[in-house]
Amino acid sequence: MKLTQIVTACALASAAAFTQASPIVWQDFSLAGLYGENYAVPFAGNDNKQTTITAEYAAKLKYSDVFFFVDHSWDRNDDQSTYFELAPRLSIGEVTGKDLSFGPIKDVLIATTWEHNAGYDRHNKEFNNFMYGVGFALDIPYTQYANVNFYKVDNDSKSAGTKDDYQMTITYAVPFKLGSEDFLVDAFLDWSTAEKGAQASELNWTSQYKWNAGKHISPKTKLYVGIEHSVWNNKYGLKGQDQNDVSALVKYHF
Repeated sequence: MKLTQIVTACALASAAAFTQASPIVWQDFSLAGLYGENYAVPFAGNDNKQTTITAEYAAKLKYSDVFFFVDHSWDRNDDQSTYFELAPRLSIGEVTGKDLSFGPIKDVLIATTWEHNAGYDRHNKEFNNFMYGVGFALDIPYTQYANVNFYKVDNDSKSAGTKDDYQMTITYAVPFKLGSEDFLVDAFLDWSTAEKGAQASELNWTSQYKWNAGKHISPKTKLYVGIEHSVWNNKYGLKGQDQNDVSALVKYHF
């Protein structure tokens, strides 16, 4: 195991330990279904239909926060894939008891992520990537949350031709009302560096635009319907493999 993998594994384990020992401030679990027809697939163009079931869990604890999701997808050929990310962050401010806020920054965190792809064919192989770096929780008006993380990425050597790189991840959510109706826009943006002779620089900006239809069932029901817009340039680090897809979305929060 590489030193970077050991460091990342230790960071993940530390965050998990603090998570178990910390009281839960809030947590959220959701299930979502997506269907789109313009997913870019290596060697197959940009007209691939795909259905995806996604389970997500997010929690804020005293010393940390954690986000986990797993996607299970079916494409036009009925090929299936499973992919997940586990992303715990450890709050330096909470651990040290110091106020690290300044400007729009609320807190500074140790940020880690484990990416795993189960793989299903010769073009989509199993891999494990480990990411570690620094994160910032932001205080931005009108947002429900906003974060930015900067990572060093230890890419799995089993991914042919892939080298380690660097990544920036931005996440945010903006709730708003139109009349008496509740809406939510949330998104993530991943940008990674190019590595000569290996992968191209990637940009993946995926946004969800949702209306809470559930409030018409009961005041506490969170059943969202809407769309997900995915703009992914150089998908999987493949130069010119660009995706621009709009998917139908249904999402229920338990």
